[in-house]
Amino acid sequence: MKQINERNFDQIIESMLGVVDKSKDEIYELTESSREEQKSLTQELEEIRQKVKEMIARGDQLEKQERIYRNRLAQVSKNFNVYTEKEIKDVYVTTHDIQAELKMVREREISLRQQRDFIERRLKSLERIIGKGATLVSKVSIISNYLTDDFKQIGDLIEDANQKQAFGLKIIEAQEEERRRISREIHDGPAQMLANILLRADLVDRTFRERSHEEAMKEMKSMRSMVRTSLGEVRRIIYDLRPMALDDLGLVPTIRKYLANVEDYHKITINLSEQGCFDQLDAKYEVALFRLIQEAVQNAVKHASPTVIQVNISMDNNQVSALIRDDGVGFDINQKKDNSFGLIGMRERVEMLAGQLKIKSKIGQGTTIYVKVPLKN
Repeated sequence: MKQINERNFDQIIESMLGVVDKSKDEIYELTESSREEQKSLTQELEEIRQKVKEMIARGDQLEKQERIYRNRLAQVSKNFNVYTEKEIKDVYVTTHDIQAELKMVREREISLRQQRDFIERRLKSLERIIGKGATLVSKVSIISNYLTDDFKQIGDLIEDANQKQAFGLKIIEAQEEERRRISREIHDGPAQMLANILLRADLVDRTFRERSHEEAMKEMKSMRSMVRTSLGEVRRIIYDLRPMALDDLGLVPTIRKYLANVEDYHKITINLSEQGCFDQLDAKYEVALFRLIQEAVQNAVKHASPTVIQVNISMDNNQVSALIRDDGVGFDINQKKDNSFGLIGMRERVEMLAGQLKIKSKIGQGTTIYVKVPLKN
C-alpha cells in the first residue's frame, strides 16, 4: 500500500472540507427554496379557503331555491289542468337549472376542499423540512469548524490498512448488489411496461389514421391502464427503498398503509392488530420492525399463496415483538434452501439488535414468524 504522507493527508482534509461546505450550501438553498414555496402556498391556501366559503354559501342558497322549486314542481305535477303549458315548462326548466348548478357548485366545493387539504399537508411537510434544514446547517457548520480546527492534527489515519480495505470492499459489494437488484426490478417492471406503452402509442396512431376514432379511443384506454400500472410499480420500488411515511407518520400508520397496499394489489386479506404505544420507539427499531414485517409479508405473498395474513405487533417497556402468520402452503423447515436470502436477511437484522427470530411452518399448514427484540434504554 502507498504510504500517505503529510501532503496527501492535507489534500484529503481539504477535499473533505470542500464537500462539507458544499453540502451546507446545498442544505441552505433547499431550506430557502422551501421557505419560498411555503410563502406562496400560504397565500394560495388563504385564497382557496375564501373560495370554499363562497361555494358553501352559494350551495346553501341554491339548496333553499331547489327546495322551493321542488315543492312548486310537486304542485304543478298534481294540478296540470290549473297551470298553462308555459308555466309548467318554466317550473321544470328552472328546477332542472337550479339542480344542475347546485351539483356543479358542490363538485367545485369538493375539489377546492381537496386542494386545501393537499396544500395543508404540503405546508406541514415544508415546515418539517425547514426545521430540519436549519438544524442541519447548524450541525454541518459545527462539523466544518471541528474539521478545520482539530481534525487536521490527527497523525495516524490508518491503523490496520488491510482490515479497512476489506471492510470498504464489503460495503462496495453490498452497494453494487443493491444496485443490481434495483436495476433488475426496474428492467423487469417499469422499463418493460414503458416499452409496451411506446408500442401501444404507435398502435394508437396507426389505428386513428387507418381505422376509426372509436377503436383508437379503446387503445388509449388500454394504454392509460398500462401507465397507471407502471406508475404503481415505480412507487412500489421507491417505497421499498425508504418509506417516507415512516418518518412522517410513525411505525403503526406506515405498516397499516403498506399492508393495505399489499392487500389491494394482491387481492388477499391482511389483518393488523397492535398493542402498546409506539410513539416513543427509537428510529432504528422502527426501521428494523417495518423491514422485518415487510420481508415476511412479501415472502408469504410470493411463495405461500395465502388467502389471509395476520400481523400482530406489540410493545412494552422491555421489548417490541411482531408475529406474522399466513394460511398458505407452508414449507418443510428442515429442507429449506441455504440461499433463502429473505430469511437470512431477517435473521441478520434481528441479530444486529440482539433479538430472536422463530419460524414455524409445515407443508399445507401455513407459516408463522415470531420476532422479539429487546429495547435498550
